[in-house]
Amino acid sequence: MKKLFALTASLMLAASLYAGEFPDISITEVKSAISSGKATIIDVNGTESFDKGHVPSAINFEASQKKLAKVLPKDKNALIIAYCGGPKCKAYQAAAQAAEKLGYKNVKHMSAGISGWLQAGEKTEKGG
Repeated sequence: MKKLFALTASLMLAASLYAGEFPDISITEVKSAISSGKATIIDVNGTESFDKGHVPSAINFEASQKKLAKVLPKDKNALIIAYCGGPKCKAYQAAAQAAEKLGYKNVKHMSAGISGWLQAGEKTEKGG
């Protein structure tokens, strides 16, 4: 019985740790959102990486961090997508949390990151 209680407590703790994370969005869904003009994409990889290649239409978080409220849409229900290097990268959280603090309610994470985007053969934009 003690083992069952410990297991249940552990699972509840793990679930609460993941509760603060942002929902994942696939590359296919990101492409669709870009095509329809219904998403704001935030690249958190830094200016050097951003200049080498980023998801089309993405905002450079490093360069826009202090004026994020001005570059994000007025609609607080608009789709905001943050990404960084790849599935193990957690840097996206800085942009996702910043958007959430500004009141955005539909913030998602493209966990594949720029590495997954490139591996999927998707095109990037270069420069700022």
